[in-house]
Amino acid sequence: MKIAIPADKPDLQAKVGTRLGTSQYLVVIDLKTMAFEAVTSPAVSGQSISGIEVVVLAISKKVNAVLTGYCSPTAEKYLSASGIKVLTGVSGTVSEVVEQYKKGDLLKDMGVEQESESRRTKLDGPTLFHALKASFNQFVNLLPILVGVFLLIGLFNAFVSKELISSLFSGNRTLDTLLGACFGSLFAGNPINSYIIGGELLEYGVSLLAVTAFIVAWVTVGLVQLPAEISALGFRFALVRNAASFLMSIAIAFTTVGVLNFVKGLFL
Repeated sequence: MKIAIPADKPDLQAKVGTRLGTSQYLVVIDLKTMAFEAVTSPAVSGQSISGIEVVVLAISKKVNAVLTGYCSPTAEKYLSASGIKVLTGVSGTVSEVVEQYKKGDLLKDMGVEQESESRRTKLDGPTLFHALKASFNQFVNLLPILVGVFLLIGLFNAFVSKELISSLFSGNRTLDTLLGACFGSLFAGNPINSYIIGGELLEYGVSLLAVTAFIVAWVTVGLVQLPAEISALGFRFALVRNAASFLMSIAIAFTTVGVLNFVKGLFL
């Protein structure tokens, strides 16, 4: 039997992460042999989809349970659907939590612990310090992304000319929207980057339809990550999800622009 525990360091003496989707490591432990593997969590990237990627990681490691301080309802739903038990409200070091789980104490006290946690009105010193430390680590992890955004603006302006954009986007609403969705599906990176590129495309005269489809596809379709998604969730699911997300990006683009034009018509 294997369990997964989010942690701030890659060892058994590390503190258990307060949130599954923001901890730097996911420690996977075989309870029979006590062999463990500390995997760098997708949360380190700072992307908005990192929480779901942690879920995919846990599923791919074929764990039977996830023990954490907090797990979002969405993440818990997907983990439970994959047959993975989710226990929240745990604290202490990874080794301490493992021992409590093996003895059954963790399962026995979980309901009472969660109830007392919800009624707590004050934060104790260690909890507050750990929360501040986690927030600081997240900020540090976001710094490279912010630097990358500024660099991306410069690179886009330097290497992508208005003539090139004009040759790709002809002005046909349908074709431009389809092309925007295709570009968004192919690229991968932090969603913030899609907003930067989208803003530059608007500056170059690309239609709002194409830019909207580009942003939605960038966030929801992941062709670059398709092999990992297939291995974790299955070929059929990954294919259907990506195809549906691609079509929805086009539908959302037309719907968004239509609603925007309707609202503008009411007030202008």
